Amino acid sequence: MDSASIELPGSEIDRIRFDGDELRVHFSRAIIVKTMTGSVERTQWWQRGELIIGGAEVEGEIPGGPQVLIGGDVGENVYTYRDMIPIPLESRGRAHCDLKFSGGSQRLRAQGDSVRLEMEATPKYIRHIRPDDAE
Repeated sequence: MDSASIELPGSEIDRIRFDGDELRVHFSRAIIVKTMTGSVERTQWWQRGELIIGGAEVEGEIPGGPQVLIGGDVGENVYTYRDMIPIPLESRGRAHCDLKFSGGSQRLRAQGDSVRLEMEATPKYIRHIRPDDAE
Protein backbone atom coordinates (compact mmCIF):
# COMPACT_ATOMS: atom_id res chain seq x y z
CA MET A 1 0.00 0.00 0.00
CA ASP A 2 1.31 3.45 -0.90
CA SER A 3 1.37 6.11 1.81
CA ALA A 4 2.01 9.83 2.14
CA SER A 5 2.47 12.12 5.10
CA ILE A 6 3.40 15.70 5.89
CA GLU A 7 6.77 15.91 7.59
CA LEU A 8 6.35 18.69 10.17
CA PRO A 9 10.03 19.66 10.66
CA GLY A 10 10.87 22.09 7.86
CA SER A 11 7.27 22.66 6.75
CA GLU A 12 6.31 26.32 6.40
CA ILE A 13 3.17 28.01 7.72
CA ASP A 14 2.15 31.43 6.41
CA ARG A 15 -0.94 32.08 8.54
CA ILE A 16 -2.98 30.77 11.45
CA ARG A 17 -6.63 31.81 11.76
CA PHE A 18 -9.01 31.23 14.64
CA ASP A 19 -12.54 32.13 13.60
CA GLY A 20 -15.42 31.23 15.90
CA ASP A 21 -14.59 27.69 16.93
CA GLU A 22 -12.51 26.72 13.89
CA LEU A 23 -8.71 26.81 13.89
CA ARG A 24 -7.04 26.88 10.46
CA VAL A 25 -3.29 26.38 10.10
CA HIS A 26 -2.28 27.16 6.51
CA PHE A 27 0.82 25.45 5.10
CA SER A 28 2.44 27.54 2.37
CA ARG A 29 4.95 24.71 1.88
CA ALA A 30 4.12 21.38 3.54
CA ILE A 31 6.93 18.86 3.07
CA ILE A 32 5.41 15.54 1.96
CA VAL A 33 7.11 12.15 1.97
CA LYS A 34 5.59 9.44 -0.24
CA THR A 35 6.37 5.73 0.08
CA MET A 36 5.51 3.10 -2.51
CA THR A 37 4.92 -0.52 -1.62
CA GLY A 38 7.90 -2.68 -2.48
CA SER A 39 10.31 0.22 -2.96
CA VAL A 40 13.15 1.09 -0.60
CA GLU A 41 13.22 4.61 -2.03
CA ARG A 42 10.84 7.36 -0.99
CA THR A 43 10.08 10.67 -2.68
CA GLN A 44 9.83 14.14 -1.22
CA TRP A 45 7.31 16.72 -2.44
CA TRP A 46 5.84 20.05 -1.33
CA GLN A 47 2.26 21.26 -1.44
CA ARG A 48 0.00 23.92 0.07
CA GLY A 49 -2.79 22.92 2.42
CA GLU A 50 -4.65 23.50 5.68
CA LEU A 51 -4.93 21.66 8.96
CA ILE A 52 -8.41 22.42 10.35
CA ILE A 53 -9.53 21.73 13.90
CA GLY A 54 -13.26 22.13 14.52
CA GLY A 55 -14.81 22.96 17.89
CA ALA A 56 -11.39 24.33 18.75
CA GLU A 57 -10.11 25.82 21.98
CA VAL A 58 -6.70 27.46 21.74
CA GLU A 59 -4.31 27.56 24.69
CA GLY A 60 -2.36 30.84 24.95
CA GLU A 61 -1.45 33.24 22.17
CA ILE A 62 -1.69 32.30 18.50
CA PRO A 63 1.73 32.77 16.85
CA GLY A 64 1.88 35.14 13.89
CA GLY A 65 3.14 34.06 10.51
CA PRO A 66 5.14 33.18 8.61
CA GLN A 67 6.70 30.37 10.65
CA VAL A 68 8.84 27.29 10.06
CA LEU A 69 7.94 24.19 12.05
CA ILE A 70 10.56 22.23 13.98
CA GLY A 71 8.11 19.50 14.97
CA GLY A 72 5.05 18.77 17.03
CA ASP A 73 2.11 16.47 17.61
CA VAL A 74 -1.25 16.17 15.85
CA GLY A 75 -3.80 13.83 17.37
CA GLU A 76 -7.12 12.24 16.54
CA ASN A 77 -8.95 10.15 19.12
CA VAL A 78 -6.43 7.58 20.47
CA TYR A 79 -3.74 8.31 17.84
CA THR A 80 -0.98 10.90 18.20
CA TYR A 81 1.20 11.59 15.18
CA ARG A 82 4.64 12.89 16.20
CA ASP A 83 6.39 15.19 13.71
CA MET A 84 4.05 14.12 10.89
CA ILE A 85 0.46 14.21 9.64
CA PRO A 86 -0.90 11.31 7.57
CA ILE A 87 -2.52 12.10 4.22
CA PRO A 88 -5.49 11.86 4.08
CA LEU A 89 -6.69 12.91 7.54
CA GLU A 90 -10.31 13.47 8.52
CA SER A 91 -11.71 12.45 11.88
CA ARG A 92 -14.44 13.32 14.36
CA GLY A 93 -13.91 12.97 18.08
CA ARG A 94 -11.08 14.19 20.29
CA ALA A 95 -8.52 16.17 18.28
CA HIS A 96 -5.46 18.17 19.28
CA CYS A 97 -2.29 19.81 18.03
CA ASP A 98 0.90 21.01 19.71
CA LEU A 99 3.08 22.59 17.01
CA LYS A 100 6.60 23.88 17.69
CA PHE A 101 8.13 26.70 15.66
CA SER A 102 11.77 27.58 14.99
CA GLY A 103 13.43 30.60 16.51
CA GLY A 104 12.12 30.47 20.03
CA SER A 105 9.61 29.08 22.39
CA GLN A 106 6.48 29.80 20.34
CA ARG A 107 3.96 26.97 20.18
CA LEU A 108 0.44 26.46 18.97
CA ARG A 109 -1.61 24.30 21.31
CA ALA A 110 -5.25 23.55 20.61
CA GLN A 111 -7.87 20.88 21.09
CA GLY A 112 -11.20 20.30 19.46
CA ASP A 113 -13.83 17.79 18.37
CA SER A 114 -12.72 17.18 14.76
CA VAL A 115 -9.63 17.41 12.60
CA ARG A 116 -9.10 17.36 8.85
CA LEU A 117 -6.43 18.11 6.31
CA GLU A 118 -7.31 19.89 3.06
CA MET A 119 -4.54 19.90 0.48
CA GLU A 120 -4.50 22.53 -2.30
CA ALA A 121 -3.30 22.42 -5.91
CA THR A 122 -0.86 19.77 -7.12
CA PRO A 123 2.16 18.47 -5.19
CA LYS A 124 5.53 19.57 -6.58
CA TYR A 125 8.42 17.10 -6.74
CA ILE A 126 11.58 17.86 -4.72
CA ARG A 127 13.76 14.72 -4.73
CA HIS A 128 14.18 10.98 -4.25
CA ILE A 129 15.22 9.78 -0.80
CA ARG A 130 17.44 6.75 -1.04
CA PRO A 131 18.28 4.46 1.91
CA ASP A 132 21.91 5.63 1.92
CA ASP A 133 20.96 9.36 1.96
CA ALA A 134 21.67 11.14 5.22
CA GLU A 135 18.57 13.02 6.35
